[in-house]
Amino acid sequence: MKFVILTGMSGAGKSTALKMLEDMGYYCADNLPIPLVEKFAELVFEPSSELNKVALGIDIRNAQNPDEVVAILHRMKENQMPAEILYLDADDQVLIKRYKETRRSHPLSPEGRVEGGIQAERKLLQTLKKEADFILDTSHLLTRELKAELEKIFASNQDFKNLMISIVSFGFKYGIPTDSDLVFDVRFLPNPYYVEGLKYLNGNDREIKEFVMQYPQAGEFLDKLEDMVTFLIPHYIDEGKNQLVISIGCTGGKHRSVTLANGLYERLSGKKEYGLRIEHRDIPKDALRK
Repeated sequence: MKFVILTGMSGAGKSTALKMLEDMGYYCADNLPIPLVEKFAELVFEPSSELNKVALGIDIRNAQNPDEVVAILHRMKENQMPAEILYLDADDQVLIKRYKETRRSHPLSPEGRVEGGIQAERKLLQTLKKEADFILDTSHLLTRELKAELEKIFASNQDFKNLMISIVSFGFKYGIPTDSDLVFDVRFLPNPYYVEGLKYLNGNDREIKEFVMQYPQAGEFLDKLEDMVTFLIPHYIDEGKNQLVISIGCTGGKHRSVTLANGLYERLSGKKEYGLRIEHRDIPKDALRK
């Protein structure tokens, strides 16, 4: 029997995640009153129950006393009704942007500023977050990437760590990504922009990759960067960090940074200790045309 509690910050994607779990064969219920959660669990854990996968959505609308929720979950575990807790989170600025795009008010601040509601909610949910078995930061996740992470946890039974690494290429002329944890400047490498026939290509093209990687310092940079990042990752995981943004920049974000971001992504791929994604932020900006 799989019993999943899906919770976390409002605007972090709980409704979307619940629909995805439903597509995976889970019986899903949302916003059940907290006093009924234990009774609901008793029914689904009955030997006669035909349900074997259940997901229950709980958010701040029905969990304004997180300590009560935690107490119920502990009692369920003691009574052989264990639940796995998936907590969805996102950066404050991302949440604010999502609220503005949907023109919705925050449930804890219906007539005030969204930012105030987010801060109050984050404080209220601290206890529940500490109890979580899985924490997913959706700040940079596309819908398909969220689905892939959920499938990894609840469908494929793969090993899962809470750290999601985002490798971002960017151009310094457009500014450093504001959510960067680690920033690396690769403008020390020769710029293919000034080479005949290469200006209109980008780091995803074979010609640019070959141009950049022909210089020994490019490979040496990747060796040193991989060594440092691999050293840092387990320490970030131990400290409970769930989102790491590694930004690699060149002048315009189209050639050198893209090539080296791809190189780091390839070197870090295939590890079970963390999730991994890549984004080339500035390739489409000021698109160069012949």
